Amino acid sequence: MEASFEITLQMVATVLAGISAQVLAAYLKVPSIVLLLLLGILLGSDGIGLLHPHLLGAGLEVIVALATAIILFEGGLNLDLRELGKVSVSLQLLVTLGTLVTLMGGSMAAHWLGEFPWNIAFLYASIIVVTGPTVVGPLLKQINVDRQVATLLEGEGVLIDPVGAILAFVVLDTILNGDADPIKAIIGLLMRLGVGGAIGGAGGYLMSLIFKRANFLSFELKNLVVLAVLWGLFTLAQTIRSESGVMTTVIAGAVFANSSVPEERLLRSFKGQLTILSVSVLFILLAADLSIASVFALGWGSLYTVLVLMLVVRPINILLCTWNSDLNWRQKLFLSWVAPRGIVSASVASLFAISLTQRGFNGGDAIKALVFLTIIMTVVCQGLTAGQVAKWLQITSKDATGAVIVGCNPLSLLIARFFQERGENVVMIDTDSEYFVQAEAQNLRVIASSALDAEVLEEAGISSLGTFLAMTNNGEVNFVLAQRAAEEFNLPRVLAVFPRDPQANNSVNSKVNQAFVSDLAIKTWIEYLNDGRVKLGTTTLNEEEFSSQQEHIQEKVRTGVLVPLLVEREQRLQIMQVSQEWEIGDRIIYLLYDSRPNLLKRLSGASQSTPLSLETLPEVEELPLAKLSQLSASEVSSG
Repeated sequence: MEASFEITLQMVATVLAGISAQVLAAYLKVPSIVLLLLLGILLGSDGIGLLHPHLLGAGLEVIVALATAIILFEGGLNLDLRELGKVSVSLQLLVTLGTLVTLMGGSMAAHWLGEFPWNIAFLYASIIVVTGPTVVGPLLKQINVDRQVATLLEGEGVLIDPVGAILAFVVLDTILNGDADPIKAIIGLLMRLGVGGAIGGAGGYLMSLIFKRANFLSFELKNLVVLAVLWGLFTLAQTIRSESGVMTTVIAGAVFANSSVPEERLLRSFKGQLTILSVSVLFILLAADLSIASVFALGWGSLYTVLVLMLVVRPINILLCTWNSDLNWRQKLFLSWVAPRGIVSASVASLFAISLTQRGFNGGDAIKALVFLTIIMTVVCQGLTAGQVAKWLQITSKDATGAVIVGCNPLSLLIARFFQERGENVVMIDTDSEYFVQAEAQNLRVIASSALDAEVLEEAGISSLGTFLAMTNNGEVNFVLAQRAAEEFNLPRVLAVFPRDPQANNSVNSKVNQAFVSDLAIKTWIEYLNDGRVKLGTTTLNEEEFSSQQEHIQEKVRTGVLVPLLVEREQRLQIMQVSQEWEIGDRIIYLLYDSRPNLLKRLSGASQSTPLSLETLPEVEELPLAKLSQLSASEVSSG
């Protein structure tokens, strides 16, 4: 068989295996890297022997380099400087102090437990200081952890990759050349970071100019131009200073993403697809090239090394780097547990194994085996349990509290009051409202601007809040606002007041839920509130009368005299949805139309400015006579 056709078969089999693993992982809802590793090992020389990456020769290094550039650029695209600003100190410490802690702790564990010589132990530790964004990103999307923790993990994964990769190459260079001068090593590290950062910054700005001003290019061609420029920048940086290209790709992506580029989503989508393909191919190839015998030959000491890295070094790292942050103990515990290693560690270890072997140094295969053992253990143990740990610690985005409410009116102020009384943050957004004074009198934060502006929503802190509610007087505008919020931000609850059939809308955008009741006449209920023609009631659904209570309340909803506003379930307050499934034990908070003349109410002492008091109302609590007679008859028969 011709060599070229053999290589073709290798690449086709790799792509088919990688994409199959991605599809299966999506179906099983497990981290894709777990299946990629297992499938790569199964298809490799220690498995059924279908894949032989060594046949690619130097081409394997080329594939690793170019694919890594795409992966890190996509990671840079996901760096939101506004979000990073909220955790900047902790993130800076994780990339600097955290790198040092992991380097020292990992090398000591590898030397004392794994019985590696100091130079190989330091090389191992320099490789595994990085946490893989290609593992962390999909994992966080799957478990929907709260935004502050997600931003810190994503930022760490992306920024520490180039730092760790360059650090590893500096350590390798020191070992190969026998130069242990720490000053030269530090200067080499800073030079690579500086060269890479400068080229990446200029290149990212150039890419943004192309997207903004090259209007004669189609979207598809713009995406390919950015890919070509990216690889050109990577190669230029590598030519000027070896191993500075990894820093270039990250900085280029971050600069581009934060340059307010139109149609940026199209590029993100394109690069996201390339990243999935790159990760799939790399993990399959590198895992297939792994010798299982070399992993087992490491012994128990290497297993203990990885456990110390996971259970001792990482928690110390997080404790030191988040000491003065506003993160709570639950968030810190989750950060201590989740630090999976990814493709950068695997690719660097594979390249180092080749370099050490070619230069006649022992330990190349052992380094690669230990790194892959670290990847396997961190990905399997942490990746498969991260979701359950997040739920146990109650730091998923579904547990996020507070609300952003668009539309400042008496009805929205009433809803905001309930969230505020529970100590949850509430932000009101409206372009212009006569009720701003009332909102500020209630100590509510008000932003006088358009909620269509993503920067306004960022200013409101939408990423850290659990609910978005659009309830202006214009239902069409409300739906558009909710759609934009659902697309821009991964919020657990997005609701809007709009006059449409909820089933029709759910097929278009399932992330937007219709609030309160179908076709709510919001202007009418605002008038009722202004005139004092409403009562604020609460009722709890009990097991004995659950069906009767539901039917009774829904009948009042259908006649237009009752609007369910909120539901309290398991001590959590949520805005009522049209499609809400009620459960036994739910506490419903509602508005009930009171038809008594406004004059009589005012004569009795009530006034428009008097806050509504929450009470149990007989109009809702007392079931109709027909129901009562049925209940009495059932009691007699049972007696």
